[in-house]
Amino acid sequence: MSSIKSVFSLLTVIVLVNCTTNSKTQQEILKVSTPVSVVSIQNSSISELIHFNAISAYLQKNSVKSTITGYIKRSLVNQGDIVKVGQPLYTLNTKEGDALTQFAAKDTSLAFKGKLNIVSPTFGVVIESNKQTNDYVNDGEVMCTVAVQNSFVFLLNVPFEQNKYAIIGKKCTIILPDSTTLLGTITGKLSTVDPASQTQSFIIKPITNKIYPENLSVQVQIIKRSKITTQVTDKNCVLSDETMENFWVMKLVNDSIAIKMKILPGITSGDKIEILAPTFSSEERIISKGNYGLADTAVVHITNP
Repeated sequence: MSSIKSVFSLLTVIVLVNCTTNSKTQQEILKVSTPVSVVSIQNSSISELIHFNAISAYLQKNSVKSTITGYIKRSLVNQGDIVKVGQPLYTLNTKEGDALTQFAAKDTSLAFKGKLNIVSPTFGVVIESNKQTNDYVNDGEVMCTVAVQNSFVFLLNVPFEQNKYAIIGKKCTIILPDSTTLLGTITGKLSTVDPASQTQSFIIKPITNKIYPENLSVQVQIIKRSKITTQVTDKNCVLSDETMENFWVMKLVNDSIAIKMKILPGITSGDKIEILAPTFSSEERIISKGNYGLADTAVVHITNP
């Protein structure tokens, strides 16, 4: 009976030693392995974007001029006002009418007022108001300037060597200083190039009914190139050497071993990057975090599902 107890005690010690050894081995492996996060390759669309500066402008401006010589009796408009076609802007009185008004009370035959209303020639916004009530104006003198609302555009400044990306009819995104965006279409271009910056101006018609001020600086985002379906992964997955000539990813061959695999990168957009070669399957896993500085073959353990 005592021998049986001795054998049982010996077996128990052996099991405990093996468990302890296995536990230590697992702990040692975890100590030498690198914690990583992994992602899979996806087939999706990707676009490379290019950004240019632009400034808002009104292509058509109407100068509202006096048609007589006289005094402004009433000014009905201020800078920034939105006006309609035919809306009265000024009431003028000729010099003769202004002089005869003083004697009209004594002699009714002199009741000549000589008043004339100046109206807006178009729908738009008043960007300049040069004259006010009681000002004297000459015939043909500019009293205010009305910008035609339908002529509001953004003038895109494109370096001449990159004007191949600003194609007439191409859609683009206008990013305002408050981070709001507008959609627009390139509708034309100017025939001159700025002599200092060597940039050519393209006309962008925004899709909006809002009224924006002139000379507003914005950013315009244009698609440089795009692909509908291609291999795309996180930009963090791709590593390179100092000269940016060789690129690679760390691919898992199992749950604990990762190997270095050279790749050919393509389009980069935000935090995504295209992989042109080699071809990966959807089941293969690529390290996205913890891959920096890993050897060609590295021991790792996955920290994300």
